[in-house]
Amino acid sequence: MPMRPPPDTAPSDITPREIYLRRRELLAGAASLGLISGLSAALPTEAEAAPLKAEASPLSTTGEANTSLADITSYNNFYEFGTDKADPKRYAGKLTTTPWKVKIDGLVDKPGDYDLDDIVKPAKLEERVYRMRCVEGWSMVIPWVGFPLSQVLSRVEPKSNARYVAFETLVRPAEMPGQSGLFQPLPWPYVEGLRLDEAMHPLTILAVGLYGETLLNQNGAPIRLVVPWKYGFKSIKSIVRISLVEREPPITWKSANAREYGFYSNVNPQVDHPRWSQATERRIGEGGLFGRRRPTLMFNGYGDQVASLYTGLDLKTNY
Repeated sequence: MPMRPPPDTAPSDITPREIYLRRRELLAGAASLGLISGLSAALPTEAEAAPLKAEASPLSTTGEANTSLADITSYNNFYEFGTDKADPKRYAGKLTTTPWKVKIDGLVDKPGDYDLDDIVKPAKLEERVYRMRCVEGWSMVIPWVGFPLSQVLSRVEPKSNARYVAFETLVRPAEMPGQSGLFQPLPWPYVEGLRLDEAMHPLTILAVGLYGETLLNQNGAPIRLVVPWKYGFKSIKSIVRISLVEREPPITWKSANAREYGFYSNVNPQVDHPRWSQATERRIGEGGLFGRRRPTLMFNGYGDQVASLYTGLDLKTNY
């Protein structure tokens, strides 16, 4: 289906990090002076964000400007809220994210229904700046806050025959309008999967924030997967279940259209989508449809770290 290009973002429109992190203080001061009113109504999803303490990670991408907060939080694929890029920001504010539990089951010695705090509190949060590339040809550079998925998997002690990790997104039609009505673009729940070695890789993280604060609903609150060398649809949002399994699990987009979407979904400029080339991309905020195209990097530029995972694997067949 057609995707609308993002609006152009001038350099002057990109909020510097230090000002962004102080915006609540500035808004509160303005409200106290009577300069603005109805703050919670004006910013329904931002009101859910809270500062996070995170250390900068040496695994971050360097030398590239971060995509603006405005673009990261307003140009999203999250079909549970609608198929238009603006729908997640428009409709996600009503999603309830507390309390939140994640079921961890399957081939593990310590299965259970874990409160989000039980997953997050033992972890040391890091800021990981990653390139993210969507299959439609757009890319961003996002300062995530999160921690390695491997920490969680190690704590639940995978059994020796575990080979894959399956993930499942929340189903709540009353709060996720894309899951209700006659037209259903995808079957629910949204499901994804990784090989266990991919899941255990240091670059694979569970994100709970971005730009130094908790995730907004439209970006996958309260906890989502981030796998930066794969196309964005692999980074499943609003996770409620993680299962370790022996066989390759079904994933939503491959089940819906296996010709266009494979299990691996590694960013690969040499493997075209059946309807368009993947050889180049446009960075969000750099001129929209008329912005310059840049070459797509193999494994989204993370080949030095992850190429060894696929030694001997035909990446054109296993796309």
